[in-house]
Amino acid sequence: MTTPFQWLDARVRFERETLRWAAGAALAASLLIIVTGGIVRVTGSGLGCDGWPHCSEGSFTATPELGIHGAIEFTNRLLSGVVCATVGWLIVVARLQRHPVPALTRWGWVQFWIVILNAVIGGLTVWARLSPYLVTAHFLAAILFLTATTVVWHKTRLLDRPARPLPPPVGRLPQALLTATALLVVAGTLVTGTGPHAGDSSDVPRMPLNWTVMTWLHAAAAVLALGIATALWARTRRDPRSTAHRRTALFLAVFLAQGLIGLTQIATGLAEAVIVAHLLGSALVWAGALRVLLDTRSPAAAGQAHTRLP
Repeated sequence: MTTPFQWLDARVRFERETLRWAAGAALAASLLIIVTGGIVRVTGSGLGCDGWPHCSEGSFTATPELGIHGAIEFTNRLLSGVVCATVGWLIVVARLQRHPVPALTRWGWVQFWIVILNAVIGGLTVWARLSPYLVTAHFLAAILFLTATTVVWHKTRLLDRPARPLPPPVGRLPQALLTATALLVVAGTLVTGTGPHAGDSSDVPRMPLNWTVMTWLHAAAAVLALGIATALWARTRRDPRSTAHRRTALFLAVFLAQGLIGLTQIATGLAEAVIVAHLLGSALVWAGALRVLLDTRSPAAAGQAHTRLP
C-alpha cells in the first residue's frame, strides 16, 4: 500500500530555499505563540474559555457571552492550529527535498510532538484553573518548541554553503552562556508565578514564594549571563569578522535591550504592554544564546551539516 508521502515523493520535489522559508515560518510561529500567551495572561483571559478542548459548555468556539476574554483565549487556541500547519509544512518540505536531509525531517517531527505536548499542558492548565506550576510548564514547553525551531532554522542556513572559517577558541563559554540563560528563563517563570498577573481576574493561587526574593534571583541570573556573554565577546574579538563575534555582539545588544525593558517593568508598576515586550525579549535572548552556541561549534561539525546533518 502506497503512503501519501510515497505518492508525493514520486511527483513533488522542493528546493532548499523553500525549506529555509518553511523553517523561518516555524520559527516565527514559535515566537508568536509566546507573545500571544503573554497577552492572554496580562489581560486576565486565561480562563476566558472555561473548559478544554471545548471553549464553553457545548461549544468549541467562543460565544458572545464569554466577552472579550473568551475571544482573546479562543484566538490563542486558534493560533495553535497555525503553529501545527507551519510545522506540518516544514515536515512535508523537508521530507520531499530534491537532495534529502532526513535529519531535518526528524527535527520537524520533534517540533510536532512538542506542539502536541504543549497543547496537552495548556488543557491541563485550564482544568487546574491556572495552577502557577502548570502555567510555568506551559511557558517552558513553548521555549522548548522555540529551541527546536531555532535549531532547524540554523541548520537550514548551513545547507549547501561553503564551510566557515575556524572560529576563535572560546572554550566552554558558549555552553556556560546557554546554561546561565536557561537559569535566567527559569528564574523569570518564578517571578511570574509569584507576581500579580495570574492570568485571570478571579482568585488564582500563586506560588508560595517571596516575589521580591525571586526578582532579585532573576536579576542575579541576568548579571551572571551578562558577565559570561561579555567574556565571550572579548574572546571572539581576536577575529572581529567571525560569525561567532558578530553573533555574540548581537546577543549582547538584545540582552541589554531586554534588561532595559525589565527595568521599565519595575518603573511602570508592571505595565501589561511592557510585560508582553519582556516575554518576547526573553524568547529572543534564549534563541540568541542558542545561536551563539551553534555558531561557535567546531567547523568540522558545521561542515558535515552541508551534506549529512548530525
